Amino acid sequence: MRKGTKCLQELSEPTGEAGAVVVGDRSGARPGTGAADLPRWAEPSPAGTLGDGPAGTGDHAQSPGACQGCVKLEDSGSAHRSCRREEHVAGVNAGPGAQPGRLDTALVGLDGGLKHRGPALSPRSPGTASSALPASVGNALPAQSAVVLPVPPSQAPLTARVARAGFVGADPTACSGSRASCEPDSQAQVLPSKQQKKRRKKKKLLLPEHSSGVALMNGSGPHESLKGEKDSRQNGHEEADPGEDGNDQEVIVIQDTGFTVKICAPGIEPFSLQVSPQEMVQEIHQVLMDREDTCHRTCFSLQLDGNVLDNFAELKTIEGLQEGSLLKVVEEPYTVREARIHVRHIRDLLKSLDPSDAFNGVDCNSLSFLSVFTEGDLGDSGKRKKKGTEMEQIDCTPPEHILPGSKERPLCALQPQNRDWKCLKVLTMSGWNPPPGNRKMHGDLMYLYVITVEDRHISITASTRGFYLNQSTAYNFNPKPANPSFLSHSLVELLNQISPTFKKNFSALQKKRVQRHPFERIATPFQVYSWTAPQAEHAMDCVRAEDAYTSRLGYEEHIPGQTRDWNEELQTTRELPRKNLPERLLRERAIFKVHSDFTAAATRGAMAVIDGNVMAINPSEETKMQMFIWNNIFFSLGFDVRDHYKDFGGDVAAYVAPTNDLNGVRTYNAVDVEGLYTLGTVVVDYRGYRVTAQSIIPGILEREQEQSVIYGSIDFGKTVVSHTKYLELLEKTSRPLKIQKHKVLNDKNEEVELCSSVECKGIIGNDGRHYILDLLRTFPPDLNFLPVEGEEMPEECKKMGFPKQHRHKLCCLRQELVDAFVEHRYLLFMKLAALQLMQQKANKQESSGVLENGASPENGAADGERPEPEDGKIDDNMTGLDQVKELAETIASDDGAVDPKSREVIRNACKAVGSISDTSFDIRFNPDIFSPGMCIQRSCQSEVQDQKQLLKDAAAFLLSCQIPGLVKDCLDHTVLPMDGATLAEAMHQRGINMRYLGKVINFITKTPGRAQLDHIFKIGISELITRSAKHIFKTYLQGVELSGLSAAISHFLNCFLSSFPNPIAHLPADELVSKKKSKKRKNRNLGNADNTAWASMTPQELWKNICSEAKNYFDFSLECENADQAAEVYNLQKITLLREISLKTGVQVRPTPSLPSQRPTFTEEDILNIFPVVKHVNPKASDAFHFFQSGQAKVQQGFLKEGCELINEALNLFNNVYGAMHVEICACLRLLARLNYIMGDYSEALSNQQKAVLMSERVLGIEHPNTIQEYMHLALYCFANSQLSTALNLLYRARYLMLLVFGEDHPEMALLDNNIGLVLHGVMEYDLSLRFLENALAISSKYHGAKSLKVALSHHLVARVYESKAEFRSALQHEKEGYTIYKNQLGEHHEKTKESSEYLKYLTQQAVALQRTMNEIYKNGSNANIMPLKFTAPSMASVLEQLNIINGILFIPLSQKDLENLKAEVQRRQQLQESMKSGEQLEAEDKAVEKEAEPSTPSAAIPLTQSSA
Repeated sequence: MRKGTKCLQELSEPTGEAGAVVVGDRSGARPGTGAADLPRWAEPSPAGTLGDGPAGTGDHAQSPGACQGCVKLEDSGSAHRSCRREEHVAGVNAGPGAQPGRLDTALVGLDGGLKHRGPALSPRSPGTASSALPASVGNALPAQSAVVLPVPPSQAPLTARVARAGFVGADPTACSGSRASCEPDSQAQVLPSKQQKKRRKKKKLLLPEHSSGVALMNGSGPHESLKGEKDSRQNGHEEADPGEDGNDQEVIVIQDTGFTVKICAPGIEPFSLQVSPQEMVQEIHQVLMDREDTCHRTCFSLQLDGNVLDNFAELKTIEGLQEGSLLKVVEEPYTVREARIHVRHIRDLLKSLDPSDAFNGVDCNSLSFLSVFTEGDLGDSGKRKKKGTEMEQIDCTPPEHILPGSKERPLCALQPQNRDWKCLKVLTMSGWNPPPGNRKMHGDLMYLYVITVEDRHISITASTRGFYLNQSTAYNFNPKPANPSFLSHSLVELLNQISPTFKKNFSALQKKRVQRHPFERIATPFQVYSWTAPQAEHAMDCVRAEDAYTSRLGYEEHIPGQTRDWNEELQTTRELPRKNLPERLLRERAIFKVHSDFTAAATRGAMAVIDGNVMAINPSEETKMQMFIWNNIFFSLGFDVRDHYKDFGGDVAAYVAPTNDLNGVRTYNAVDVEGLYTLGTVVVDYRGYRVTAQSIIPGILEREQEQSVIYGSIDFGKTVVSHTKYLELLEKTSRPLKIQKHKVLNDKNEEVELCSSVECKGIIGNDGRHYILDLLRTFPPDLNFLPVEGEEMPEECKKMGFPKQHRHKLCCLRQELVDAFVEHRYLLFMKLAALQLMQQKANKQESSGVLENGASPENGAADGERPEPEDGKIDDNMTGLDQVKELAETIASDDGAVDPKSREVIRNACKAVGSISDTSFDIRFNPDIFSPGMCIQRSCQSEVQDQKQLLKDAAAFLLSCQIPGLVKDCLDHTVLPMDGATLAEAMHQRGINMRYLGKVINFITKTPGRAQLDHIFKIGISELITRSAKHIFKTYLQGVELSGLSAAISHFLNCFLSSFPNPIAHLPADELVSKKKSKKRKNRNLGNADNTAWASMTPQELWKNICSEAKNYFDFSLECENADQAAEVYNLQKITLLREISLKTGVQVRPTPSLPSQRPTFTEEDILNIFPVVKHVNPKASDAFHFFQSGQAKVQQGFLKEGCELINEALNLFNNVYGAMHVEICACLRLLARLNYIMGDYSEALSNQQKAVLMSERVLGIEHPNTIQEYMHLALYCFANSQLSTALNLLYRARYLMLLVFGEDHPEMALLDNNIGLVLHGVMEYDLSLRFLENALAISSKYHGAKSLKVALSHHLVARVYESKAEFRSALQHEKEGYTIYKNQLGEHHEKTKESSEYLKYLTQQAVALQRTMNEIYKNGSNANIMPLKFTAPSMASVLEQLNIINGILFIPLSQKDLENLKAEVQRRQQLQESMKSGEQLEAEDKAVEKEAEPSTPSAAIPLTQSSA
């Protein structure tokens, strides 16, 4: 929010004295400001807390004291010790809009329920508005985002105060707390000073849309001179002269200067700490608990001259605290609570490098292995290895399984194991707890039991004075102190004295911990599960055990006041104001936070429901029918209850309805109409069941459904009701969602008007809000899969065998398809109208009225047919299109001045494209037109006909435009899917549902150039097989009870993947017997199948089912009877199939050795876990996204500086909304790194890309295709920073991942191998280099065609290596190939052709010289006179240049004259863009202009085609 905290300025010149600590990192995140680290509770305060209370409440209530102080998780999951809740909360709630009961829920559960993650993350507390704006985390920003507060000039000073109290309060945490580790040597966290200086450039961002707002200026100060004026404005604000901006915005500068204090802690040397006056004392505590040498203290106070400092005081309010003050750390007596916090904190420190939480998928931990491959040497520490010195000791040999042509795909390498730092064998609560009364009076708080690594068993008493050894044993209670008792204030100090191994390992562990990048430990917003994990032994863990007993087992709902009212939180956040940027940021932040919490709670609840740990609310009914409430969330199973979906396909329809409903919720949320509310919805697939979790409408459980529904129908259209308020609200959504208002008949034959599909229900809750639910048919039906009697489908559909009967009748078109179709129709509309206008002109000119092309399109259009004019004819009349636009606008504004002829033109065009209005373009769909059992009114038959026709056209459009479009994009390599998920995403972006997968594959097989689509074909087939297998697995699992789960899953995987002909299910005999007996008892088992029926499945049967499923569902005939055949016929990898099926079903397997054929591959020990597969709404950061898009646009126009600033701004806003970890932040960082690189700032590029890789690993998964891409970019930037061995390691990792995910035969592999080959060439490993380059050449020739420029480049790269090996004949051969391609594609005179021909000449000379020398040697023997030959080892610069070319980064060298022109052009554009002015001219030095493919496509590398080569 403000950037000028002095602690940053100080950072540029790190203090020189010993022990000084440099703080205030911008690059590393402040662990704990991320969304995910806020404790699980409602974060937003009620609307209206921010500064609209009486002026008095602004002061303490909104001070960060309330905000961060109330609950500061001391690394322990419990609130801060002196947490004076009442007074803070009272303050917060004082705003007039506050609802009194709101915050109590926010503060419950401080002790038990919070499981804290990672070392010393200090979440902000709930409650105040500021907490919803986390200080930007992890950005390398030129500035932090502006905060805009609307304010009438008269009240400016007040606003200044509010700004300080409410907003700015959130920031010190970022600047102080980004001391994730404040070690002087911890480079991971401290940026080089050069970057710091750069970041302090002044920058101002004015937001043009809200001119009423006040933009906060973003620099560290308006001018450096202002630093001197500090005294004149104590309170750190200054109003700049509004006049200077030419509009009525005033600018407030918030600036505070940091200072240094000395900290004196027991047992270590005093050290300096950089602090900011805005910070609270609390934050110094936090830093000390994270520092390597003080991290073991939790129970202490800070004292200045003998006075204890109040934890919630801001430093600037403390008298006598100034530059150089000495703060003493004073140990305080323990209480039970403090002792528990201490033990928890120590346990967290011991577990800080333990990945088990990530493997187990708990607490939003996830895996990241980047640091294993960089050995932590990115960024500054990497600068120690300078060029030259590195060349000698670099070992470039890749592991065997990475080399081209290798068939081994070992899974073990996916998750390299870290070394285990064993400090203790056991640390657990003693069975003697709690202390008896008389011991309590001796100060005993609790007892611990420890076994050291040396195998010494000890009992420890935690007393008010600290920790000491007592004389108890496991069976004898003797609380007297042992002799010696080693009384120590901290548990670590005690253990250090008892166990030498503990002492050694604990300090090594802490050293390692503080070096980790913060992104490795911040929690992610949504849980990511790993499909494979090593078998870890299960270690004792007192905290984990305690958490499992106290908070986790579904007791939540019985603890009074513990549960959160999810519905209230979800809806209240939606109601927050959104008039200007800060309000929208607050609102989006709050919405995102509540959604991620709700998703986590719903997932846990759904698993508890399926595992049988939750009581049903209707326990007497059969299991399928049961419904559950847990933690204020309503759960229902995906079965057809009471024949609700009988006409739609029964259970199958009931299974898809929840996902359709979720898509509806997502869409209505995105439209975001004020006053219209949806339910929080999460769909969880777990153990073969589908569970829908929804928030509960207040009052819905007390009433009958018939009474509460006041809009829509509960019986699919027999009784239908409507409501004016709902019509008014839904009308606002109808335009963006393209839904037509329509009338339906109810069973009494009365017309009822609706503005949504008929089963969408409106219910007014007891809270007076208007809810809509059951949005499963928000989008129009897909007629290709809905045969309707008497309806004729268009020709294109019939050709492809549609309409086809599907399993259910809920098939809808996707929103993307509706949008694409409307867009397509709009272009058609413009073209038709333009054509007619041109004709009218022509008619006026030639009265004869005969057109050159002989046809008069008007008749065609008038007949209501849809002429599809050829594009060629119309494209040249753009002026005509502009006329049409103007005309359409005039008509729409209902201006009488339009002549009737022009009106006629628009009317005809409207009619031709099926618009519902005849004066303007407006296409909408009637979602009920083909509903089974729906009566549409007879009187408006023609309208109905048009609506039906529109739906048929949309279905045809999918087949005739979208599928061919997708295949064409794959041919052009603008779309490069690498696995099933990325293929599905590509299809969905074009609006193609997955049920069309078979058609897409068929289309590919018929495409000319089929070989170039080989990779898409393979991904499609493996997706088809694994999806069919998933459908079978779902019903298979429903018949399995919990005790047989791992055996059943391993048996299924054996049948699916093993070559072993008849795997026997592992059912030990006694288990079988007992199960047979138990069949008579009615088990609580949702399926009705025999519990061991699964054991009889055979591979033949399974594959037969897979093939028939593929035929029935996807209409594709598979030609394989088992896994081996599939692998052979379609060239698939079994490991890829295993990954795909595991990801789709949530199974976690142990990495087995490669799949052998003598025995079944999987035993039940290999199945480690089964996770839920969760679908939920992803709330978006709209403002940030707009900034990101305009940044991308700028970059594409070549304005790198401005683009860079916009993207930095976007990064900032993303951080404000999502916290530190999110997929979109990842995209932002990647683009930023690319821009840094192009603008020549290699080290900054490296730092941003490192964050992008870490984030991609953490948020998407360690082997997600996106992560592979990020690894490749990072390798390039490492190479540019001359970290060669790291670059190679990263490229090898990327290649390994790609082999695992897809295999070798992929166009992206060519790029990767070119990269590897070039780097190896650079380090003079010529033979290895050739293996990779020649592989790349082969793949490029296959996928780009032997004549493409990519192949020419590949030939050239190979030739260069042969030249370095002095094998000139091979070099010439390859270069000639390249030359031929260039000549044919680009012509003789193109510079590429010339370059190639020069190189050929040079090679020929070298070859001749070599031959001469050889002849000389043959002739004269050993006394020959040998000319020295020039063997060129490539220079790093030349290798880097080639790397840039193959990665699609083109630097265009500019002459002086170009620069002058460029400058003039830039100045001209800048005048046009006053609104977004960004102050700095493009700098002249080595300016690189970059052509960049759409950065949002998975690969940002552009193909070198004629245009760009």
